[in-house]
Amino acid sequence: MSKEEMKDQEAEKAPETQNETAEAQDAVENQAETAEEPAAEKELTPEEKIAALEAENAQLKEEVLRRVADFENYRKRAIQEKQDAFDYANTSLLKDLLESLDNFDRTVEAAATATDPKAIADGVSMISKSLISMLENKYSLVSYGAAGEAFDPDIHEAIGKADEDVAEPTLKAVYLKGYKLKDRVIRHAKVMVSMPKEGN
Repeated sequence: MSKEEMKDQEAEKAPETQNETAEAQDAVENQAETAEEPAAEKELTPEEKIAALEAENAQLKEEVLRRVADFENYRKRAIQEKQDAFDYANTSLLKDLLESLDNFDRTVEAAATATDPKAIADGVSMISKSLISMLENKYSLVSYGAAGEAFDPDIHEAIGKADEDVAEPTLKAVYLKGYKLKDRVIRHAKVMVSMPKEGN
C-alpha cells in the first residue's frame, strides 16, 4: 500500500475517533449533572405531617409558657423593687439623723448630773444648729418665717390678725416656722398678721 493510500485511510478514521471522544465526554457530563441533582424529598404521609405539626405545636406551647413564666417573674421582681424603694426611701435621711439622736442622748445623760443649766442649754443649741445645717446643706430643707416680713398667703397660714399702723399685711409673730424643700412648701408657717387699719 502506498503512502498516499495510508493517509487517505487515516483521514477517514479521524472523524470517527472525534465522534467517539465527543460522545464519551457527553456521557461523563450527564453522569456528573445527575450526581449533582438533589434527591427528591420524600413525600410525607398524612400521619407523618400530623406528627410533625403536633411536635411544632408542643414546642410553641412550651415557648409561650416559658415566656409567660419569665414575665411573671419580672412582674414580681418589679413589684418587690418598688416596695423596697418605698420602704427604704428615707434610709439616707434617717442615718444622718442618728448623729443628732446620739447627741441628744448624751445631753440627756449629762443633764441628770449637771449643776449648770446654761451648759445644758448650750449643748441643745449646738445640736439644733448642727441638725439644721445638715438638713439645709444636704437635703435643701429651709425654714422661713420671721416677724416683720410681708404676709404671703401662698406660704403663710394666718391664725390671727390685729389692726395696726402698717402699710401692708405684715407678720406680727411666728408661732410655727414654715419649711420648704427646695422650692416647694412642705409646711406653711403659722403666723399672726398685722393688718392695715381701715382708712390707712
